[in-house]
Amino acid sequence: MDMKDLPAGFAMALAQNEDAMKRFEKMDEDDKAKVLEHARSVNSKQEMKVLVYDLSKN
Repeated sequence: MDMKDLPAGFAMALAQNEDAMKRFEKMDEDDKAKVLEHARSVNSKQEMKVLVYDLSKN
């Protein structure tokens, strides 16, 4: 999966959280798809930050 395929807000939030980016890169395609589905459903910048923060901690 290429970074250009990510929702813009998700890509920007990942760029600000190196741990989350590394974990996302290591996920298999099914897990990435689930995260992206969630990312596409968030309604605010704060929600996106929480999603990415949680990703960095799992």
